[in-house]
Amino acid sequence: MADIICVIGNKGGTGKTTLSHMLCQGMGLLGQRSVCVLTDTHREPLDPAGRRYLIADARSREALARVTDKIRSLKAWLGVIDGGGNRTEMDRRLYELADLVLLPFRDSHEDLRTVIRDLEMFPRAYAIPTQWPTNAWQREAAENAVAQLLASHRDRILDPVFSLSASKILLQKQVPAGLPTPLANACRAMAHQVVDLLQLPLEEGIIPWQGAARQAAAPPMAVAA
Repeated sequence: MADIICVIGNKGGTGKTTLSHMLCQGMGLLGQRSVCVLTDTHREPLDPAGRRYLIADARSREALARVTDKIRSLKAWLGVIDGGGNRTEMDRRLYELADLVLLPFRDSHEDLRTVIRDLEMFPRAYAIPTQWPTNAWQREAAENAVAQLLASHRDRILDPVFSLSASKILLQKQVPAGLPTPLANACRAMAHQVVDLLQLPLEEGIIPWQGAARQAAAPPMAVAA
């Protein structure tokens, strides 16, 4: 069966949607077929054209059930569910069905306090620093705060996803034909972390979403809310 990753967390603005799309793009660069699942009713589905992954609309309870059932039935696929913010009950539901749970957080004490509560609430989850500062002084301050406040959860904190303005491109309705190299590298690096956690057997260079494979897989993912 396919693996399902859920990107959740009780605080909004931590980069869950950006992380979800970057992860799917990175998986595509590693030759992994994936689908990014929208659950936030305040967002609209994005155009899958030009992306290295599919898009699924699961903004209702019924649509989410259909999409997750379909993903589970596909061999060697990966589903990434963007959970949205401030939805504790939805987070609990997604946590139960996920093979891997990611909790994004930014370099603020409010984010740190929230992710601590989420790590305690979801004991199988991993926290991942997002939009992390690249300035040396700011990065050192952020790392010190993490070391101080998250020391007891250190083994559940992944490598940071650094702040990258180009990541906004993936949240556009339509993406350009070519993406900047720094964005591709960041997506690939994050995907490698998930590959290691899930122990996925991937072979770089394969592009399975093209041609007949994509044509066969795309229609089942087009699930309306």
